[in-house]
Amino acid sequence: MDAWAAAGRAASFWWRDDDATAPSPALDRLLGRAEACGVPLALAVIPATAGPALGDRLATAPAGIRVLVHGWSHGNHARPDKKKSELACGRPMAEMTADLARGRARLDELFGPRLLPVLTPPWNRLPVPLIRELPAIGINGLSRFKPRKTRSPAPGVVEVNTHIDPIDWHGGRGFTGEVAALGAITAHLAARRTGRADPTEPTGLLTHHLVHDQALDGFLDRLMAHFAAHPAVTWPDLQTVFAA
Repeated sequence: MDAWAAAGRAASFWWRDDDATAPSPALDRLLGRAEACGVPLALAVIPATAGPALGDRLATAPAGIRVLVHGWSHGNHARPDKKKSELACGRPMAEMTADLARGRARLDELFGPRLLPVLTPPWNRLPVPLIRELPAIGINGLSRFKPRKTRSPAPGVVEVNTHIDPIDWHGGRGFTGEVAALGAITAHLAARRTGRADPTEPTGLLTHHLVHDQALDGFLDRLMAHFAAHPAVTWPDLQTVFAA
């Protein structure tokens, strides 16, 4: 980030947290952290299991807390020999679009204007042909993991991905450690700065509040404090991040 500041450039970030369905102490800690730091937060909510209690909880949250469409039920429809995916290759297109349309409608009912019509596919996977169908069901944004190949993967769809996941999913589901997490942040920033990744795509932090351990929460507190003190760091409004 110092290199960005030295070049007179702003390093933009955004934050997505997946799998929200209901109020919990873990959600309270997440929302409290975002509010204390004054940064926008995108909550990827699972429509099938989200209820009015979550809508009531978010009704008093800062305006910068927005809701994204996290599939429909976060159920795995992939074949046993394939990686997990709700929106799996081989599922009928009409079935997938119906699920997503139902999910968008459910979240609109629960959260109203707090909803951003952005799909965050469970496990960050979906078939390419499905992307072209999203605008027809009222979804004009997409967020997966790893640097995007293009800003608009289909007409009417803007993609903004995440790049840092500080959870070790295959090694105990704890914090990856500060070295790994900071390494992922600096690697994406360097790739943006040198043109090896899209410089206009904000560096995305991906968290899952329901599985955070104390070490990860402590890291996030230190990271946000560092970001708040750094002159190069910016947090664009989420509506702006996904603007066409």
